[in-house]
Amino acid sequence: MTERTGTGTSTIKGTGAERSAVAKTANTATTAKTAQSWKPWKSWKIRSLRRITPWLFLAVPLVLLITFTYVPVANMIFYSFTDWDGVSPDRRFTGIDNYLELFTRPELFRVFFVSFYYVAASFVQIVAALYFATVLSFNLRFRNLFKGILFFPYLINGVAIGFVFLYFFQDGGTLDSVLSWFGADTDRAWLGTPESANTSLAGVSVWRFTGLNFVLFLGAIQSIPGELYEAAQLDGAGRWHQFRHIIAPGIKPVLSLSVILAISGSLSVFEIPYIMTGGATGTSTFVIQTVKLAFQFNKTGLASAAAVVLLLIILLVTWIQRRLVPDERVDLV
Repeated sequence: MTERTGTGTSTIKGTGAERSAVAKTANTATTAKTAQSWKPWKSWKIRSLRRITPWLFLAVPLVLLITFTYVPVANMIFYSFTDWDGVSPDRRFTGIDNYLELFTRPELFRVFFVSFYYVAASFVQIVAALYFATVLSFNLRFRNLFKGILFFPYLINGVAIGFVFLYFFQDGGTLDSVLSWFGADTDRAWLGTPESANTSLAGVSVWRFTGLNFVLFLGAIQSIPGELYEAAQLDGAGRWHQFRHIIAPGIKPVLSLSVILAISGSLSVFEIPYIMTGGATGTSTFVIQTVKLAFQFNKTGLASAAAVVLLLIILLVTWIQRRLVPDERVDLV
């Protein structure tokens, strides 16, 4: 048993087993009380780590995104309100003068008509990519070989493609040689007139970017459950009905994304026409003109305003398209 003395200390009387049991009970109670007091702190620490962990993984990508995307865009918007020439440290604020000059000079917007060639070409490449993706999604001999052939042009550097097709379209080049084998007339300059030059350049973009759309469509088609095709075949559905009622609804989000990428890419074409023609013979695009304003005429402020306008046009077109064709989850099962 335990007795309390006058000084407040406790003494334990009894056998050794009784004293050991009492001490063990006291230690257990103390440990339980300590664990109970630490439990809120431990749960709070776990909750904090759970909140912080995703941001730790996102820290590096966010820093890179802000540094190399949002900061340059903010600088571009700032430069669009100045008369900076891109070289001198002086940047005089001019307000909206650059935008007024941009909208009051029709020749600066006339180059947008060239984008219609690439818009038409983008729809051709989407149709071609969708066709090949549908065909190669079924069992076909050498389909892996055809997949590689279709995707290979997208892996080639754009500058190399420009030089290759520059020889391809020149007088007496590859295209003229091939046409002469079939007795066709080759006495024409493929890059000599605005119509033929823009058509030729748009054809190069079809050859290069069909592989990208092909891979997107093929991945979307292969994500559709195979049981749907089996059920459709049992019901007597042919390839066309399978495409119309299974494949087309199933890849609608990817198709919408491809159209957005195609239109935005058509408005911002630069690489191929700049390498092949330098914007001559009526092939100058809005981006080529913007680059010339900045680096050839030293009008970085005006070029920045043009870039901001192009960004707003692309965002507007994307918003309109999303409103007209909203994303809807399609349940095929």
